[in-house]
Amino acid sequence: QVQLVESGGGLVQPGGSLRVSCAASGITYNYYSMAWFRQAPGKEREFVAGIEWYSGATAYTDSVEGRFTISRDNAVITMYLQMNRLKPEDTALYYCAVRRGMVRSIVRDYDYWGRGTQVTVSS
Repeated sequence: QVQLVESGGGLVQPGGSLRVSCAASGITYNYYSMAWFRQAPGKEREFVAGIEWYSGATAYTDSVEGRFTISRDNAVITMYLQMNRLKPEDTALYYCAVRRGMVRSIVRDYDYWGRGTQVTVSS
């Protein structure tokens, strides 16, 4: 059974940095990708960044390009999202997800989800 557990969220001031993690277990796909999505109150869940697990190829949504960095540690099957120069509009519940195949930006294309970790950017 696939389990995804996010951690590392918290409260940070605008301009600050935070790193969130997603520990995965039970993935049996030979070829898969993982991604970060986020959902702010009253808004739809949106794609933030994704990584193709074995190649390390990455993709980002425009609003975080240059500020966020997605990475993974294959030894411990953990994905990270380093978030720099945070803005109030980055405030959301951040979810990790996994799918068979390439990175996609569509919510319904992902098979398994974590429960999320809250990131709040406020002074």
